Amino acid sequence: MSSSRRAIIVAAVVLGALAFVVAKGLGDATVFFKTADEAVADKSSLGDRRFRVEGLVTDPVARDGGDVRFSIISAGVCLPVRHAGDPPELFKPGIPVVLEGRWRGDVYASDRILVKHTSEYREKNAERLTQANDEPRTTCA
Repeated sequence: MSSSRRAIIVAAVVLGALAFVVAKGLGDATVFFKTADEAVADKSSLGDRRFRVEGLVTDPVARDGGDVRFSIISAGVCLPVRHAGDPPELFKPGIPVVLEGRWRGDVYASDRILVKHTSEYREKNAERLTQANDEPRTTCA
């Protein structure tokens, strides 16, 4: 095999690997953002794709082995959650959270909980916090 042909093959392999890495990175970077009611309404179209969901944590919050089970509510719609791992220290019923994960059957499987409490978040998202505070503090059936 000539050196020029070998160089072309190596270049093609390197370009293919770079294209794969870029495509994978862009795919992971495009995480959808939904409120709990939107996520429930769009469940079939979301499939098992990863997305973020926002809602207010409701009672009860229960430990299940190394996981935490709870629900979030938005616009009166409850979304059951099973979170893998420990939640952040500020996590409790009655606070707005953003979760990252995907649908697993009828439950949202979360692997990341973001508690939105900074003053910067409060300034930029005052309407979301107002909506969250207006949600009924009920348990989800």
